[in-house]
Amino acid sequence: MSQLVFQANAGGTITLTGANTASTINLTVPATNGTLLVQDTSNNLSVTNLTVTGTGIFSGTSQMTIPVGNTAQRSASPTSGMVRYNTDGGGFFEGYQSGNWVKFSTVSEGSYLADYLIVGGGGGGGINQQYGGGGGGGAGGYLTTVGGSKITLIPSTVITVVVGAGGATDTNGNNSSITGYTAAVGGGGGGNGNGLSGGSGGGASQSYTGGAGTAGQGNAGGAGFTYGAGSVNSSGGGGGAGAAGGNGGSGGATYCGAGGVGLANNITGSSVYYAGGGGGGAGAGTTYAAGGNGGGGSGAQTTAGGNGTANTGGGGGGAGYNVTSYNGGNGGSGVVILSVPTANYSGTTTGSPTVTTNGSYKVLTFTSSGSYTA
Repeated sequence: MSQLVFQANAGGTITLTGANTASTINLTVPATNGTLLVQDTSNNLSVTNLTVTGTGIFSGTSQMTIPVGNTAQRSASPTSGMVRYNTDGGGFFEGYQSGNWVKFSTVSEGSYLADYLIVGGGGGGGINQQYGGGGGGGAGGYLTTVGGSKITLIPSTVITVVVGAGGATDTNGNNSSITGYTAAVGGGGGGNGNGLSGGSGGGASQSYTGGAGTAGQGNAGGAGFTYGAGSVNSSGGGGGAGAAGGNGGSGGATYCGAGGVGLANNITGSSVYYAGGGGGGAGAGTTYAAGGNGGGGSGAQTTAGGNGTANTGGGGGGAGYNVTSYNGGNGGSGVVILSVPTANYSGTTTGSPTVTTNGSYKVLTFTSSGSYTA
């Protein structure tokens, strides 16, 4: 006989008579389920409950599926040795041990660890207005794993890279990202109002408020300062990844706040500052506030703001005060840098990143959008 199929209505018995003996075997059918064992036309075997007291052997070359469900669907009376896949929190394997459910620690087969640096495009500096200079542009958002927990890359997975452009006068920059992680835009500087919010916020003009930064990515822009009706006002500097933008004030030759400092990162093997804020535009005088490291200098009394440093996400400088309009500086473009072990480097990219070697790592510097296949 090639197969046995035991099936009956709920309750009752099935009697088997041995083909070569006079003996019979009675099987009792459970009252709540008439099916003991069913084999379908695809040779799939179904059984309601199965207890194996000996050694279970599962042959074949494919895989087996264990129970899958959320935490609420665990057994009401668990015993040690139970194993299941829990769908809560993104999914994980778990087992019951010593009176507790324990989560298995897993790493994808063939996966490897990598570092990244992601900096968004810096915000543009504020345009000057009649009674004061424009606020400095905020730096693009700053995200990195350097000095922290690395990310896990799975071979053959495509990592999409987006590099954000810097913003023009009075406008935000653009996001930079890799798959799953995004560095926010740099906030534009205020030309005649508040600084814009972003990864780091833009500085404000006159008596307005600097833009807010994004937690974990940057800092707020500086506030403006008003001397009085018809007087020359001072602007705030754009926020940077390492510090907030300076506030405008009433003293000194600059009459404006400096850009917030960026942060140094050595992912490439050399220490470079990224995400500095743009300086606020000069309200009077020829001396102007500096941008933070990686940011743009602001404008003197009759000049446009300096541009943010390209491929660092620096904020543009605010324009200097004059009755003739001068533009704020453009925000610096962002950058995305990946550092992967040379032993795992696939060599498959798009977007023409610059690839260098730093010790036992390959470093991919993207100054334009593209991808890396892990």
